[in-house]
Amino acid sequence: MNVTRKQERIIRRALADWRQQGQITDSEHAKLAATLNAVAFDWQRLSRYAFWTAIACVLIALASFFADSELVDYLLALFSYSGLLRIGAPLALAVVFYLWGFRRQRRETQWHYSTEAILFLGVVCTALMLWQLGERLDNGSGHVAPLFLIGCAIYGAVAWFGRSALVWLFFLLALGNWFGAETGYVSGWGAYWLGMNYPIRFVLFGGSLLLACLLLREVLAKRRLFTISKAMGLTYLFIALWIMSIFGNYNLDSWSSVTLEALIPWALLFAVAAGICIYISLKTDDGMLRGFGLTFLAINLYTRFFEYFWDSLHKVVFFLILAVSLAVVGRYAEKIWHAGRQNGE
Repeated sequence: MNVTRKQERIIRRALADWRQQGQITDSEHAKLAATLNAVAFDWQRLSRYAFWTAIACVLIALASFFADSELVDYLLALFSYSGLLRIGAPLALAVVFYLWGFRRQRRETQWHYSTEAILFLGVVCTALMLWQLGERLDNGSGHVAPLFLIGCAIYGAVAWFGRSALVWLFFLLALGNWFGAETGYVSGWGAYWLGMNYPIRFVLFGGSLLLACLLLREVLAKRRLFTISKAMGLTYLFIALWIMSIFGNYNLDSWSSVTLEALIPWALLFAVAAGICIYISLKTDDGMLRGFGLTFLAINLYTRFFEYFWDSLHKVVFFLILAVSLAVVGRYAEKIWHAGRQNGE
């Protein structure tokens, strides 16, 4: 069995413990240990990182493309004679990439990361198609939510049948954009929808997404979509809670006159959510929940530190306190890291 060096150390330590406890004999220990083959270089990890970097480069290229107005105008001018072609060309490319990805997935299951990259190109072409579709159908109303909903339908179907966590990520992002755009349009692009500003809306959205993820856990797990769904639900929830702890349920005009004391309940709600997350993680040994809970609890504390002491403390004292606190956190993390290394050896 091919394993990494770290995995080999863990397995050999487990085998040694089982032998000492009498759960396996010396011959069984030797037989099992002989099956381990430590891989000198983790090519799988390199492949994953390389494709992630490639995807990041594509996103940077797209951002650079849209930032260059002259290049955008030039490319649009090439297809200016046919608005339908500007929609049909990226749509056709998207279909080609999706079919290519599905075909590779069925016939060459070992090429997981390259298949995901191909499906991602389909995602990009779909986004370009929706952009041009929006340009053609634009009537000045600003109602862009249906475009995001179309994107949700396409990305959701591709991710579901292709079992692609990457495409499912874009489905969840499109779903969040649809929710924000639709509630904004219904409210007349005002600050409130059903008495809620944007942060509180997305607290409910993230909580609902997380609840749906937990209720559909078995179904999503079979499609390899549970982990990304859970991570995105927590991301929506905690980022919205963080922003809510800063702005409360106020609009920008009234927020400037709000006292810090009036925002304490929102900060406490943020802290309680992080605490619940940490508590559940300790009960279930859930690393993702623990990571989100601890990270956003720290973000909450440091946000409050900035709010309460930025104006009252001299900047020298302020940053010295900040440096000491971060050094303490770093030292504690370093101890945990070294303890983990010693246990793994």
